[in-house]
Amino acid sequence: MIHVLITDDDPFIRESLQLIIGLDENMKVVGTCMHGDEALAFIQNGVQVDVVLMDIRMPICDGVQGTLKIKQAYPDIAVLILTTFDDDEFIVQALRNGASGYLLKNISPDRIIQGIKTVEQGNLLIHADIAKKLTTFISASSSSNVPAAKPLSEYGLTASEQAVVAKIAEGLSNKEIAQELFLSEGTVKNYITEILSKLNLRDRTQIAIFYLKKQSGTGS
Repeated sequence: MIHVLITDDDPFIRESLQLIIGLDENMKVVGTCMHGDEALAFIQNGVQVDVVLMDIRMPICDGVQGTLKIKQAYPDIAVLILTTFDDDEFIVQALRNGASGYLLKNISPDRIIQGIKTVEQGNLLIHADIAKKLTTFISASSSSNVPAAKPLSEYGLTASEQAVVAKIAEGLSNKEIAQELFLSEGTVKNYITEILSKLNLRDRTQIAIFYLKKQSGTGS
């Protein structure tokens, strides 16, 4: 059972998400909140939460700061951002703060369900539609803590590890990467462990940001 906490200041969105998530017998909405601070307080009460669906634009504590506060206190909880095409810069900030990816608010219910399952399994969710747009904001930001731009091979990554990095940036799960690269899931996991170590990064989200920055052709 995946325990989901919905955080959005729009009551219609909260109610709609509750109905959608309730359609899946393997998911349960454990609560709804109106902003990031309220979500953090809810979790601190001891209720089990596996995934937080987090809106970006909210009063008091927006999704960017809410993500940071929750991930600092509860790193094992996945945060999935709910956003629109106009929130690119906020998405990058939320990803840097530990979000596992994002969903567009106008997507179909089945994609929302799949997105929750994807991040709950520890995978990254990035839509190819706007991934290229994110590189602009990643490049322009001076607060990035990812490695400086240079050829991937100079970080000690093998050809296979570089291929895995690219697939992670596309938002593929370990299973999907294994299928595309004709590897076992165990091998993919081992590659990811090595990649994180060689790049001195924390998680898959940082790997994706690192790769997107590389694709933008900028250095620091």
